[in-house]
Formats: sequence, C-alpha cells, structure tokens
Amino acid sequence: MGLYDIFRIAFFHLNDRRRQTFLTALGVAIGSAMLITTISVASGSSANIREKIIDSSPHVSVFPKRVQRLIPENLVADQHSKNQITVVEKNVTTKDKPAIKAYTEVVATAQTLENVEAISPFVMNKLIIRNKTRFKSCITRGVVPEREAQVANFEKIITSGSIEELSYTPNGIILGDVLASDLRAKYRSRLDLVTEDGEIFPVIVVGVFQSGFSEFDKKMGYINLRLAQRIEGISASSVTGIGIKTNDINASGFVAATMEKLTGYETESWDETNKNVLDFIKRNNSVTLVLVGFVFIVAGLGVSSVMTTVVLQKTKDIAIMRSYGTSKANITLIFMLEGLFIGVVGALLGSAIGHLICDFVATIRFESSTAGVVRSDRINIVEMPESHIIVVIFAILVTVFSAFGPARRAARLKPVRILRGEVA
Repeated sequence: MGLYDIFRIAFFHLNDRRRQTFLTALGVAIGSAMLITTISVASGSSANIREKIIDSSPHVSVFPKRVQRLIPENLVADQHSKNQITVVEKNVTTKDKPAIKAYTEVVATAQTLENVEAISPFVMNKLIIRNKTRFKSCITRGVVPEREAQVANFEKIITSGSIEELSYTPNGIILGDVLASDLRAKYRSRLDLVTEDGEIFPVIVVGVFQSGFSEFDKKMGYINLRLAQRIEGISASSVTGIGIKTNDINASGFVAATMEKLTGYETESWDETNKNVLDFIKRNNSVTLVLVGFVFIVAGLGVSSVMTTVVLQKTKDIAIMRSYGTSKANITLIFMLEGLFIGVVGALLGSAIGHLICDFVATIRFESSTAGVVRSDRINIVEMPESHIIVVIFAILVTVFSAFGPARRAARLKPVRILRGEVA
C-alpha cells in the first residue's frame, strides 16, 4: 500500500464523520486561539510594566548602605598575632541619617564607565503633605531637575506643568496625579510638607505626572534637591541615592556590579529594584498559561474519542485491509494521519482566530483604575509570530499523540476474529 493510498483512506474515514471531525478540529482551534491570546496578553502586560519602570525610574540605583566596611586610618597590626587593632578615642553614637557623603566623588566614578549616559543624585523624604484640611502621607524625591529629566523620561509621564518649571521654582513640587486628586491640588496650589518633627515646608505645585504605577502616583512627589536636603537634615554634599541611566538597558546589571565594586555602596539594577513586581507578573502569567493549556488536554481527549469511534466503526474495513496484506505499521499510520489532519486544520484555524481576537481586544478601551499595580485604559497586546508557531506545533503534537492510542488498538485487531463475527 502506497503513501497516497494511506492518505486517501485516512481522508475518507474523516469525511464519513464530517460533523464530528469538524467539532473536534474546532475544539483544537479554540484551544489554540485561547493560548495565542493568553500568550499575547501576558507578553503585553510584561512589556507594559517593563516600559513603565524604565520610563519612570533609573536603570541603576546607588544606595547609602555600604557593602564594603570603612577601614580606620589608624589601623595597626598586632605583632604577636594576625589580628589588627585600632584605638577609639571617644565612643559616639551618631544620629546621622544614612547618606552618600561627598556624592560628587561617586558621580565622578560613574562618569568614567563606558555605558553610563546620565546621572542624577537624589534625596528621599517620608512626609505628610497638607492642603488646608486634607492630609496625605507621601514620599518626595529631591532631584536636580535637569539631571533627572535625562534619567527618567518625564516627557512621557508629565501631564501638566514641566520639569523645567521645577528647576526655577526652589519650593516647587510635581505631584503624582492620584495624590494631586486626593489633595484637591491644582497647578500653582500652595501646599505644606510636614516632617516627623513637625517642621513645615511650604511648596507650590508646578506640575502633575502619571507614571502608570498606582502606588507611585498615589504617594510620590518631586522637589528640588536642596529643599530635600534641608528637609532631611543632611549637608549639601550628601544625598540618599544616585540614579544612573545607561545607553543599553541590558548593560544595567554590569554597571550596577561595577559601581558597587568601585564605590563600596550597595547598587541595584532596575530589575533587581523591581524584582517583586516582575516576579509577581511572571508567576501570574505562568499560572494563566498552565490553566489555558488544560484546554488542549480537553481537545486531545476529543481527538482520542473520535479516533476510538472511527476504529470501532471501521473494524471490518481494518480486517479486510489486514487480510489483503496491509501491515500493522500502515494501519497505525492511517489513524495517526487522521489525528494529524485534525491537528493541522484545528491549529491553523486557531491561529487565525487567535489573531482576530488579539486585534479585537487591542481596540477595547475602558476607564483606568487605581486598584491594581499598574494603571491602564486598555489590555496591552504583544502578538509575536513565534507564539503562533509554537502553539501550532504544540497543537499538532497533542492531537497526534492523542491519536496514537486508538491507532495502536486498530493495528492490534485480529482480522480472523472480526470476519468470523467475534467481538474484537
């Protein structure tokens, strides 16, 4: 029996049960379409969060915590042992807040690195912000506006005002849009920043931004570096952190490791700083993909059911073919090809349906909410050709594997018993 004859027999078997064959292929198509859509939504969600993080924060951050201990200048070696000793003249418990002192030296070190594009020192403050009778807790980030504009993409996130106006307004502040809304603050509104010691620093709203991260927009505000240093009670030569932008986002890990080694200060790349958010998204996407993948298991069981039914209905045909000398391998191949036909048709149809669903979902718009981690007025879709190829191959493999059991059963049928009328 030639390959053409095997194809013809497989096609005729499926054609005899068109409705059941179509429904089974449709089940495979639906599973493929749902998996393609899920992969596209998961990719879009990850890409959206990644883009928002990169737009609103530095690629590398240097923090005041030291990973290398400072060595006293009067350290001497003990002649009788391998230990080293120093003399402490006065035991002083410092109340100084953690800070990078003489931060210009750290900035100078960063400027020597090849992949560094921009550097922005900053000071973080935890405060209460007040607008008349309205109070909210907030975190301010004191920056040099010109430098911060080079590190963070303010053009994308500022919705009113400008970073330039902050540079010539010493007591200016740029608020997250949710924080501004909660305070009923508008452009040029006069607010008060209140420290934990009760000190009050008047500020003027010179802009509003929307980063897309709910917590960031609810609590964050940008002020001038010198004002933040006064609020924090540190000298003009100290900061609580340094942000670095690299010319290649993939080089941020190398730059972070190099800076930590050269300066002795704890340094993190953007993905390390936002590890919890990124890990949550990855776990969520993985669970969703696994759950949607079970649709393929149902589709595979449908293929197996159809093949089993065909085998039971074609037992006499199988007996006749076996009596004419058709080998067990060819019988197995016939029914495996039937599973392949269903898989190919279902997978290709599912790929087309998945593409149409992705296009439709991408057009949907809704009101953004602050309830989630990320705020968006749409479902972000990133449809990649690789996802279609992977799903099509996976769907075909599942259907062929599901057809293997019934195909082996067909090959094991004994033609003599069937022709005698005995139950196979």
